[in-house]
Amino acid sequence: MNKTKEILITGFALFAMFFGAGDLILPPFLGFQTGLDWGWVALGFVISAVAIPILGLFAHAKLQGTMLDFANKFSPKFSLVYCMLVYLIAVILPAPRTAAVTHEMAIMPYFEISALTTSFFYFGLVLVFVWNRSIIIDWIGKYLTPLIVIILLLIIGLSFFVSGNELALSTRVNPFSHGMLEGYQTFGAIAAIVSGGIIIISLNKKNSLSYTEKKVFIFKASIVAGIGLLLVFTGLILTGALLQNNFNVDATRTEILSGISLITLGNNGRVLLSLLISLACFTTAVGVITGTADFIKGIFKESQLAYRITAILACLIGVFVGQLNVGSILTIAVPVLLFIYPITIIMIFLHTLPNRLVTVFVFRTVILTTLLFSVPDVLGSLQISFLQPVQNFLPLGIYNVGWLLPAFVVFLLANVFQTKKRPV
Repeated sequence: MNKTKEILITGFALFAMFFGAGDLILPPFLGFQTGLDWGWVALGFVISAVAIPILGLFAHAKLQGTMLDFANKFSPKFSLVYCMLVYLIAVILPAPRTAAVTHEMAIMPYFEISALTTSFFYFGLVLVFVWNRSIIIDWIGKYLTPLIVIILLLIIGLSFFVSGNELALSTRVNPFSHGMLEGYQTFGAIAAIVSGGIIIISLNKKNSLSYTEKKVFIFKASIVAGIGLLLVFTGLILTGALLQNNFNVDATRTEILSGISLITLGNNGRVLLSLLISLACFTTAVGVITGTADFIKGIFKESQLAYRITAILACLIGVFVGQLNVGSILTIAVPVLLFIYPITIIMIFLHTLPNRLVTVFVFRTVILTTLLFSVPDVLGSLQISFLQPVQNFLPLGIYNVGWLLPAFVVFLLANVFQTKKRPV
């Protein structure tokens, strides 16, 4: 196969991995909230939902290992705990969110069925596909993503002709930081760590590729995926801003996306988009739970029993969390993401730097510093305020990134310390 064509195919595959259908409800809502300031919120969202994940793929291109290798420099036990935590979060939050999005977009507007009923049948079907590992899911995913993207680009284009209103003022005080934190909800950085490992495994099967060739290949494919995400996410944020005046101030995320599709495509278009998003959500849920079950299966020496038990437990969690509305699931996710995202982002950055600057000592001290200084953000999101003065004192603390400067300073100091210890 032509190398350029292969890079494009891999780039589109990476785009599909990052392009969770459940994430589509986030950008239009941001535009709806910020109006004239849509550019600032888009910048924040793109940094956390596009730039950092793509940087995560760059880190994998340099590391060229598995997901376990990503945190292994700290210690093997830390790496195992970190990976298990990532998969647990994936099962508790993004997987059930797909059921909630499906209910609110494709079931609730047309049928009088409770969210619990939808969630029960949804994850019952997910379990069937996870147990049987059907290739149908791969086939659906392959053709579904391009179709959804085409419809979304059509919606974005048509929004310029149907808006007809001036943009209103933002309802958010800090649109940039709001966009960045909302970008966490895409789980893009975590997806980069997982999908990057998958791409490395696939490329390793091609013995003809050297380390450098694989590195360049991943770089180029990542850029392709990043451009796709940038266009879709930014376009949807702008669309939400352009059609802002068509919705009540208390409209939900799913109502905004559904309403935008109705305004631009009509009722038939809205039904089609809802159906496609629901199918894409379903493939995402199957993929997340299959990946989690595979990981646990590997820990227990390829035990099929461990695989099945993990799949059952994950689907049971999905039933109970998936019955909540999308807004509630996103709210629950905030403290979890404020805990896991800082160390994930820092690990991504550390892995992109030259090895001589990131020794085991430096890696450990920077990660521990990041964990420590992210505590005020996590507690603040839980309305526990005794560390609020610390959060306010830290540079950028009011934007929930108070860990950033301490991590950078400790990185510099640790390197100075390492330099002084080296023999002349």
